[in-house]
Amino acid sequence: MTFATDTAPALPPKVETPFQRFVADFAESPVAVAALATFAAVLFVALAAPLISPQNPYDLRQIDIMDSRLPPGGQSLAGMTFWLGTDGQGRDMLSAMFYGLRTSLFVGAMSGMFALAIGMCVGLSAAYFGGRVDTIVMRIVDLQLSFPAILVALILLAVLGKGVDKIIIALIAVQWAYYARTVRGSALVERRREYIEAATCLGLSHKRIVFRHLLPNVMPPLIVVGTVQIAHAIALEATLSFLGIGLPVTEPSLGLLIANGFNYMLSGKYWISIFPGIALLITIVSINLVGDQLRDVLNPRLQK
Repeated sequence: MTFATDTAPALPPKVETPFQRFVADFAESPVAVAALATFAAVLFVALAAPLISPQNPYDLRQIDIMDSRLPPGGQSLAGMTFWLGTDGQGRDMLSAMFYGLRTSLFVGAMSGMFALAIGMCVGLSAAYFGGRVDTIVMRIVDLQLSFPAILVALILLAVLGKGVDKIIIALIAVQWAYYARTVRGSALVERRREYIEAATCLGLSHKRIVFRHLLPNVMPPLIVVGTVQIAHAIALEATLSFLGIGLPVTEPSLGLLIANGFNYMLSGKYWISIFPGIALLITIVSINLVGDQLRDVLNPRLQK
């Protein structure tokens, strides 16, 4: 004799989307999550600088030279408290750092995007067509990478002059070769895959094969390199501005803020350079830590 039993229907297995899997893999590293949250805070501060800054440090109507070199927590003659002190011109250091982050991130992001686009096109062309095209392109890339990046940027800025657009052009000229070599190395592996040969046999155009089939498969390493190169561009811009050949004094930049306080270090006015330096360090380290975790997540060989 058999008895009927009431059994609940089995629930279908939960399907995990690629994005959910990516988020879960990224969240496995608490350090990377903290770095991402830190960079998000830095980005918010930079974008909202005109709204949250106590003063506009580059508006002469809001600056009083009598408030110059006040220590952290000092008060101005008008009663305003400067939590991070003031610089030699009487500018609020907290506000100057917010505006400096805004410029540094803009320069790094713009130069990184344009350099990525140029390097991606060059690297894909070299890997896809091969032969003489690959030889010529890679010799140019090798020549570019044989010179120190800061030396190339110094020469270009000596010719172009100072300015945000000028330093972006110089950083693009310095960075595009890194992207080209990375894309070319990844695309050479994918170029020999069966799906590329099948697309070629079907008579698809070169443009469709490159951008519809080849490019999506070389994006993971390109994203990682792009993240690291943005941090490198920010550091390089700060170095050039510190040397006095990057941005003009009318443009806010973390490198310029560090340079402005360098002459006051020996007199004990440490905050003028130390606080912008800490902000620069936090920004670069957070971007690099996010890039390291992206490398581990997007590269199956590095996954646990």
